[in-house]
Amino acid sequence: MGKAVGMVEVRGLPPALAVADVMVKAARVTLVEMERVSGAYITIVVRGDVSEVKISVEAGLEAVKKMRSYKEGDKLFLSSHYIPRPSDNLMVVLPIEYSERTEEFNQV
Repeated sequence: MGKAVGMVEVRGLPPALAVADVMVKAARVTLVEMERVSGAYITIVVRGDVSEVKISVEAGLEAVKKMRSYKEGDKLFLSSHYIPRPSDNLMVVLPIEYSERTEEFNQV
């Protein structure tokens, strides 16, 4: 059975670091990428079992919703999603696969 992939997109490095930390502490997942999409938009990508990824993404959402922006009305949370068993084609094209950098953190 393939591993799920979960993503949370935020605006700014401090929220991205905080969300990534909460996501990996909330569930048995591996942080595989923090992709800078454009400007200050950063997507945090985790992999693991479906239930663990779902818990991780939900924890990341709660964490970013508790943060306050310096400027009133600015949104830190942009989007989130998880895919239970991504297609092999996605694995080849997108940076969502386990790598040598993450090998020691891969959850069994």
